[in-house]
Amino acid sequence: MLPFALGFLLVILQPSTGQFPRVCANMQSLLSKECCPPWDGDGSPCGELSSRGSCQNILLSQAPLGPQFPFSGVDDREEWPSVFYNRTCRCEGNFMGYNCGECKFGFSGLNCTERQVKTRRNIFQLTTSEKNKFLAYLNLAKNIPSQDYVIATGTYTQMNNGSNPMFRDINVYDLFVWMHYYASRDTLLGGSNVWRDIDFAHEAPGFLPWHRAFLLMWERQIQKITGDENFTIPYWDWRDAEDCGVCNDEYMGGRHPTNPNLLSPASIFSSWQVICTRSEEYNSQQALCSATSEGPIRRNPGNNDKSRTPRLPSSADVEFCLSLTQYESGPMDKMANYSFRNTLEGFADPQTAISNPSQSGLHNALHIYMNGSMSQVQGSANDPIFVLHHAFVDSIFERWLRRHRPMLEVYPAANAPIGHNRENYMVPFIPLYRNGEFFKPSRELGYDYAYLQEPALESFQDFLTPYLQQARQIWAWLVGAAVFGGIVTAVLTRHIRACWKKKGGTSSEIQPLLIESEDYNNITYQSNF
Repeated sequence: MLPFALGFLLVILQPSTGQFPRVCANMQSLLSKECCPPWDGDGSPCGELSSRGSCQNILLSQAPLGPQFPFSGVDDREEWPSVFYNRTCRCEGNFMGYNCGECKFGFSGLNCTERQVKTRRNIFQLTTSEKNKFLAYLNLAKNIPSQDYVIATGTYTQMNNGSNPMFRDINVYDLFVWMHYYASRDTLLGGSNVWRDIDFAHEAPGFLPWHRAFLLMWERQIQKITGDENFTIPYWDWRDAEDCGVCNDEYMGGRHPTNPNLLSPASIFSSWQVICTRSEEYNSQQALCSATSEGPIRRNPGNNDKSRTPRLPSSADVEFCLSLTQYESGPMDKMANYSFRNTLEGFADPQTAISNPSQSGLHNALHIYMNGSMSQVQGSANDPIFVLHHAFVDSIFERWLRRHRPMLEVYPAANAPIGHNRENYMVPFIPLYRNGEFFKPSRELGYDYAYLQEPALESFQDFLTPYLQQARQIWAWLVGAAVFGGIVTAVLTRHIRACWKKKGGTSSEIQPLLIESEDYNNITYQSNF
């Protein structure tokens, strides 16, 4: 038992992925604007002595932004993370982490040279023991403090530009709730003024890559605190569902017997406290969420506003969305038409792809349907169903990537809303990740989905579709090339035959040795052919 306990402690004390590294949440680091912690393996900053990385100036994208945010220099998240740090670790090869002490997603081993691909599975296909283990892991994350990361409880200005650090501890699960809040919160403009039309994780091209990175970090955190390196996030396939199939005490918690807005006391999640749900209060106080408890999880699935979300998404909705060839379009926000991202996010009609923010489709529909903590953007990650839901949304993103095989250049390089250009760093992640780094197939990031591995006709169609589309585009060229090739072949054939006829009367000395005349004629025929 003692060796297990010691091993467990070693696991949870390893570096992890999150927000403000604890070793950089101090006056010295903030005033110097440098976050280059030593790697424990050799004691050098960023593991430089072991060629894992080095401390470098941050290279910020200079690409122009869209018009949605008309301010500059008023929000700590602008040109992330330069308000707090302008030098961080830049890792080499397959190394990653705020001190280059980890492996990139999809790699493992002492030197991060071993490729790995893990499979995310449908939660209803887990065995009872696997499902119970998943629930226990969630509860552990809610009750164990993050060893490597802290959260900011004040803006950089409120920290007196770094001379008065304002940070606090937080548990592992709530660390991710807080990060989701921080990326989507309003801009505080002073007094009682705020700017609401800003979001670094939603309503723009970065929605899908941001949540893909978020889930990978969350998955790795669970692997670390449990020591279960094979853990993967399960998904909930909600297509054509008539109700919330995971909303029972066997899975994510049923209804409270007397209060339909709360969870059943029989569920472990009924004792959970939410954080970061009182956005209007924070705005009026010009304050950040400090991660104090704000009451139990609220959920009343199906009793939502039916005029906005009349039903859960259907298979037909998903298939239409997947047929859209453009990842992004127009203003690249929630008003974009014929945009795969905007349709999947739920601001465009899943049957026409025309923007209609008054309705909620696909991704948004699930949030509204839950009618509680999940239905408010900033605090939605408080409900653990959030993880199951976004894993399935990510799988739809993956299907689109496999079907259309877009180049990286398909992701917008410029003029997207603030924080969403291809080379922008994602808020509020440290170590730093650019949006474009997660616009790639999941297997390159070390994971896959069980239902996408099945050799079904649908998968074959997904594989074949991009090639058929390319063939249609170059069909005229192919026909022209075939005709031209036929003409050239005919001319060459006639020329070769003429040459052979001229040589027909030559002596047997030039005939190939050990070949009869009939065989020789056959060879000549084959050559002409």
